[in-house]
Amino acid sequence: MTSSEMWTRATADRYDAEEKEMSSAAVLGPTLDFLAGLAGDGRALEFAIGTGRVGVPLRERGVPVVGIELSEHMAAVLRRKLDEDTLPVVIGDMATTTVPGEFALVYLVYNTITNLLTQDEQVECFRNAARHLAPGGRFVIELGVPPLRFLPPGQVAVPFDVSEDHLGFDTFDLVEQVLRSHHLTRDGDDGHYRRDVSRHRYAWPAELDLMARLAGLEPERRVADWDGAPFTQDSPKHVSVWRKPV
Repeated sequence: MTSSEMWTRATADRYDAEEKEMSSAAVLGPTLDFLAGLAGDGRALEFAIGTGRVGVPLRERGVPVVGIELSEHMAAVLRRKLDEDTLPVVIGDMATTTVPGEFALVYLVYNTITNLLTQDEQVECFRNAARHLAPGGRFVIELGVPPLRFLPPGQVAVPFDVSEDHLGFDTFDLVEQVLRSHHLTRDGDDGHYRRDVSRHRYAWPAELDLMARLAGLEPERRVADWDGAPFTQDSPKHVSVWRKPV
């Protein structure tokens, strides 16, 4: 078991509703195009598949998908959408859990590698991806760039969403390289808000490249988003691709 924090039943049951925008065609279309193009005629393995936001529509596009998911509650929500024969899911952590066979693509989206709270576990995640990949296969990660330049001296918090129904901000422990993501979300129409806090270990693009090298993977591509925009010093996130040598 890794240090990842477990998703509860309540969190899993409301996840799709709260992430409705991330499941829109505008967001998912480019994501699915990118991943399906890399998978080609091969199989894809999604680490931390969750409720199947990406894995389910990718399977519906004809790409055979297998998932690994730590939370049984998240996997149960996915199971309401597709059966086990159509999209198999193994319960376990993404750093050590293995599934049979080789894959053309292993992918990890929406900052999920940060759920592993130590550098060692993140390195093992890369190694786990490499052991599942067929020669020439790709490992893809979508990850935000830590917004540390928005932190003036003495400040530890950076807001990322301020709206009527949600207030979101991150606080940073710069020594441990851990952020805490804080959410105040409107809960019903009675004026009450629900507070949630989760921990994440952020990592820099160059750090991920070194993890990939330790796992025997080679950098192939880094872009700013699923549409393939150039990655620059001002990009708030990146989509990175590493390849297992033939």
